[in-house]
Amino acid sequence: MRLTDRDYATLRELERWRFTLSRQLRLLCGFASQRTCDRRLKLLIENGYIDRKHVLYGVPSLYFISHKGKTLIGSSVKPDKIRVEQIVHDIAVVDSAIYFHLKHGVELMNVTTEKQLHRQDGFGTRQHRPDFIFKLEDKIHAVEVELTPKGKERMIKILRDNFMAYDYQKWLVPNGQVKIRTILRDNASACPNIEVLSMEEVTDYVKQAGAVRS
Repeated sequence: MRLTDRDYATLRELERWRFTLSRQLRLLCGFASQRTCDRRLKLLIENGYIDRKHVLYGVPSLYFISHKGKTLIGSSVKPDKIRVEQIVHDIAVVDSAIYFHLKHGVELMNVTTEKQLHRQDGFGTRQHRPDFIFKLEDKIHAVEVELTPKGKERMIKILRDNFMAYDYQKWLVPNGQVKIRTILRDNASACPNIEVLSMEEVTDYVKQAGAVRS
């Protein structure tokens, strides 16, 4: 097959997010329709550049960049570790990036994923990094997708670290997660750069964006 610029963009997005759903690739890479996207993904699979796996019941197939695809774009060929218990969270993270890209005009080139941040850290002691960060109007925003509660002390440390490192920190939290929202509210005075967003708002927006572009 003759690879296009969009094919390379698809491989790069798969590599930096570890995996995505096909509906997410469609919005990230600007395919005209889901059918067009799925046909192209099928060709990339048949030619060995990406893989598709069904990993978790009730969740659509996940798309990964293959060894061949990584070699093509000059990425590390070390296999990515996929944690089954993190799949729903990781899908929500990609949806959040799409939300900021489409609704707030954040350019994808200005988004740095958690995987990329850890890569920049090198081989030192691994530390917490946001799910992704983005640059908008010369300000750096840290994004934390928090679907289930962490320990209170751990959350407070993350809040304070983000306050020192970034201009803004955006926490995407389900409406029903009262414990998380309480911790964020109680620390808002010490960390005034906190903004809490509804995870439901994000997922609804991304769902509607996909429907409008069908």
